[in-house]
Amino acid sequence: MAIRVVLADDHYLVREGVRGMLEAEPELEVAAVCEDLDSLLGAVDAERPDVVVTDIRMPPGNTDEGIQAAERLRETHPEVGVVVLSQYATPSYALALLQRGSAGRAYLLKERVEDVEQLVAAIRTVAGGGSVIDPKVVDALVAENARSGDSPLNELTPRERDVLREMAEGKNNAAIAESLVLSERSVEKVIHSIFLKLGLTWETAVHRRVKAVILYLAESD
Repeated sequence: MAIRVVLADDHYLVREGVRGMLEAEPELEVAAVCEDLDSLLGAVDAERPDVVVTDIRMPPGNTDEGIQAAERLRETHPEVGVVVLSQYATPSYALALLQRGSAGRAYLLKERVEDVEQLVAAIRTVAGGGSVIDPKVVDALVAENARSGDSPLNELTPRERDVLREMAEGKNNAAIAESLVLSERSVEKVIHSIFLKLGLTWETAVHRRVKAVILYLAESD
């Protein structure tokens, strides 16, 4: 069955462009398009989609309506995944999206829309309960925390930082191994080393791994 999507963006050209790309994908069905927070929430009530793809800023306030929508849906429709598209690599936005849990949530920079495969992969991931965090946001989080002289992040090797970014994209061990040209066994060892250095317990589910890393980085800020 197709993944049913509700799309929200207040800019007509962006909204129609993204709709066109999504409708061209056979595994997706665009159930509704919206231009503000209220119409988005109403469309979710009416259409019961699998995933919402929303701009971070929309009327009525043009502040963080995409994150507000994700929080409301956590209460009213917890089964609905949310992909927030943003032009901001500011870590605080991503952390606000994930502060009550990362399952079924993705934070992507709008520039990723140019690569429809990345957007579709994020939709597919959150529909399955997983998480995706844009690697540029992870880079910003790491940079902020690494400026602290006593941060355990300073103990991570370049390879461990590479794997950390891949983890935040929601990739499993096999996908990380393929991307970084490593064996799966090597990836397992690197992830284990990352968690040891960050003082985190081992997590097997991808979205829990992402949540653990992001929460650690937030607490270390």
